[in-house]
Amino acid sequence: MSGNIIELIKEPTMKIRQLLSCYGSPLIDLVIRLWIARIFFNSGLTKINDWENTVFLFEFEYAVPILPPEIAAFFATVFELGMPILLVLGLFTRLSAIPLLAMSLVIQFVLGANNAAYDNIEHYYWMILLLVIIIKGPGMISLDRLICKKFCGGEK
Repeated sequence: MSGNIIELIKEPTMKIRQLLSCYGSPLIDLVIRLWIARIFFNSGLTKINDWENTVFLFEFEYAVPILPPEIAAFFATVFELGMPILLVLGLFTRLSAIPLLAMSLVIQFVLGANNAAYDNIEHYYWMILLLVIIIKGPGMISLDRLICKKFCGGEK
């Protein structure tokens, strides 16, 4: 009797799994890319909206040890505005997620070690999402996949 119940459940379960794999996974990949892109892009917009304050923060609060504050502020802003655009497009996706992961690590473990205001559980979520992008790739809804399909003859 229990074998019949398993057989009755098995086929619809397999169809649901196929549908989720075919449609759900690509949508989740896209949502992850859009979500993390929004976070960093908005931060970049904040930086360019008040450039003097941004440089001030890089000089006194963030205190990047190697780079002058103006250069550090410039690179952070470029990465926060440029990499999210690539993530949204799904272009050079894995590569564009790496600097954002590095920034998240610095925010949490360097700034967070010195200032409790930067010690935030949300940064761990960012890191997890960025690691998913780096490890899994952009998914089916991406320019990376289209380019790879066209020129590499395969899936990305």
